[in-house]
Amino acid sequence: MIGPQSCPGRPIAVSHQERNPPFIWRVRVYYEDTDAGGVVYHASYLRFMERARTEWLREIGLEQGAVRASLNLGFIVRAASLDYRRGARLDDLLTVSVAIARRGGASLDFDQEVRRVLDGALCCRGLIKIACVASDSLRPKPLPPQLLAEIADVC
Repeated sequence: MIGPQSCPGRPIAVSHQERNPPFIWRVRVYYEDTDAGGVVYHASYLRFMERARTEWLREIGLEQGAVRASLNLGFIVRAASLDYRRGARLDDLLTVSVAIARRGGASLDFDQEVRRVLDGALCCRGLIKIACVASDSLRPKPLPPQLLAEIADVC
């Protein structure tokens, strides 16, 4: 039987995930990331997710230092919800994903996952809410046009 996705002339159903695959960044677990037992300390997952979002911005041409200097704009975490699933350990190689879950006028919500490369185990999942603010006043500021253009088809 031929499914609807393989019929010539018919639109192919493409999921949101297929159209906009998440940005993936790799990180190795160092001593500084672990507790006394060699397991990744819970706060380290927030650092991994922050670095992945920063690398995602860099990938689309937005260096945070330059954005702050030229546009008086910064991104701050206003809420974070983490679900710890499996502990990563010293020397593990991890992938950290970045996917936009929602876009507002001056905010972005990200779904992020940290997985162990060796077996694909989900170590931590997070919903991170980011506010775009003026660097000097920390008041909400609209997302920059370059970022909106990059994520236009995501949300």
